[in-house]
Formats: sequence, structure tokens, C-alpha cells
Amino acid sequence: MSTWAAILAGGSGTRFWPLSTPERPKQFLPLTGDRPLLAQAVTRLHGLVAPERILILTGPALVARVAATLPDVPRANIFAEPRAASTAPALAWAAHWIAKHDPGGQMLSLHADWSVGDDGAFRAAAAHALGVAAEQDVLVTVGVKPTRNETGYGYIVPGKPSGSARRVKRFIEKPSAARAALLRRRGALWNSGLFAWSAARFLGEAGAYAEELAPGWGALTSGDVERFFSAVTPVAVDVAVLERTTRLAVVTGTFVAVTGLEDMVVVRANGHTLVMPTGHPDKLKALVQSL
Repeated sequence: MSTWAAILAGGSGTRFWPLSTPERPKQFLPLTGDRPLLAQAVTRLHGLVAPERILILTGPALVARVAATLPDVPRANIFAEPRAASTAPALAWAAHWIAKHDPGGQMLSLHADWSVGDDGAFRAAAAHALGVAAEQDVLVTVGVKPTRNETGYGYIVPGKPSGSARRVKRFIEKPSAARAALLRRRGALWNSGLFAWSAARFLGEAGAYAEELAPGWGALTSGDVERFFSAVTPVAVDVAVLERTTRLAVVTGTFVAVTGLEDMVVVRANGHTLVMPTGHPDKLKALVQSL
């Protein structure tokens, strides 16, 4: 049983303008290290997923830049989405491709623009999720224990135990501060956006529940990707599949994956750009010395 990874690497380049642009969105910027976030995402999978089994889902205008950034990933593994339609259509396409080329294949889904605090813990959580997905034939999401009462994230409320995982009771998106505090006290987890499943099980659940994809499902199964994307309604995989399926489990990860990189300071001066989290002036001296 082979393990594949689908890295979602779209992006319009608006969040960090003028540092990021449509031609160079944030996943191509070295915002949290000396290499682009996308390159870090691929390196993070070393030992877990071979480069030849990593699929990159991106926009047509970004294919050449992705290929230049990731020389170890085969060019054929860079998928240009015909239009931006959120994560459910992209992952359905990736799952269909994997199932066709490797019928027993498992897959991870992750984003290209994450900043991850502990790569080893990330791989451990991903491996755990893949194990649960294989043993129980379920879709698995990785939850992270909250460190603060965050109102901008989605939360997962765990349900009954299921082996080394727990069933998912419900999702709650962007709660108020008071509700976030209550959720945290009651053991809810942040929804990290790291998912694991077999390609076949995901296609089965998406086919059963993702009504937004139904108009294009026949086109996908026949290999007409253009027609599939033109027929579907843009929708996130969380909404289209995970919030509707009855075959969903959650495991807990100990890493912290930050997407969107909120509460960052960005300074451009003297030909240099500084990007760092707020509240860490003590790190500035060491950073300047390293430069």
C-alpha cells in the first residue's frame, strides 16, 4: 500500500501584497525560514512520502514556478486546476488520479503555506492518521490542542473513542471568544487541515455526500478534468465531505501548523524584507546578526 500526498498550492497572492503577487503568492516566499513555504512542505514529508508520489495542485500560471521550486517532484505530478474551485474539487481530482494509478493508495492532504513548529511531530501525526485510516477504513482529520482562545480557526469536537482515534461529533467554525474558551475547556481541537484517507474511501464518501461535485462526477470518472471543474460548485472539502460523512475520525497532533500567518510584522527597508511574529523583539538581534 503506497502513500501519496496532495499539496494544495493555489493562492492569489493578495494576503501579503506587495511581498506576494499573483505570480508569486505566499507559498513561494521564505516567510518562516530561508526557503519557500512550498519547498518546506515537501521536505517535511521526507521519510513519509517519496517525492515521486507527491502531487501539487496549483493554478495554470504557477506550474513553471512550482517546477522550479521543487526539482525533485516530477513535472507530471504538478496538476494545473482549470479554475479555482476551493479544495473539494481539487482533492477529488487528486484522489481519482491516485486510485487510477494505485488502486490501494492512501493519501495525505496538506497545504503549501503552513508554518509548522515541529516537523517530526507533524510526520508522527500524519503517520498515525494514515494508520487509523487504513485500519478503520475512515477519513481522518488531525486536530491540534488549542493554545489560546482563537476565534479565527475551525474547531473539532471529538466524540466516542474509536481505537487510537475518536469519532468526530461536530465542527464549529470561527466561534466567538467566549465560545472558543468554552470549547477549549471541553477538549475541542483546532482543525489543522491535515487529512488522511484511502483514495478509494474518499471518492466513495465524496460521491455520496458532496452534492456540489455531483454535476461533474461523470466527467471526472471519464477523465475530462476541464468539464469536471466547469460543472462543479466551488466548495471546501470540510463542508462538502467531512461535515457530512459518518465515517470520520480525529487524531491529535502535537505540532502547531499556522496558516495565513496572522499577527506578523512585515518591514521593507534598505533593500531587505523582515517578516517575523509580533511579540518577539528578543529574537530581532539574533536575526539581524545572522543576516
